Amino acid sequence: MAYVRRERDRGQVAIEYLGFLPILLLVAMAAVQLGLIAYTAQQAGTAARAGARSASLQQSAQQACTTAVSSWLADGTDCVEAPGGDEVTVTATVDIPSIVPGWEFDPARKTATMPLDH
Repeated sequence: MAYVRRERDRGQVAIEYLGFLPILLLVAMAAVQLGLIAYTAQQAGTAARAGARSASLQQSAQQACTTAVSSWLADGTDCVEAPGGDEVTVTATVDIPSIVPGWEFDPARKTATMPLDH
């Protein structure tokens, strides 16, 4: 009789594991998504600095921004240049990709200011 009960317990554990598996997958995807958000924010900072450096040398801020980010983020990258006196400020906006269906995020925005090179 005890042998039959153990076989049932094994089946019950398998069913419980299958029920918990979607939760584990969601937690794993959320962790990867958080890493992707942090990476995109870092790339936006890099794009803003590159764009400001380029604009301070009287060159294209947008091209420098797009070149500075990873190729798979370049299509969603936009830089806005705002000259002001002896300096230029560039704000880079990079779209945050979503790996979890239904989760949408505002784009990452970073700003950098550089003195104009005369």
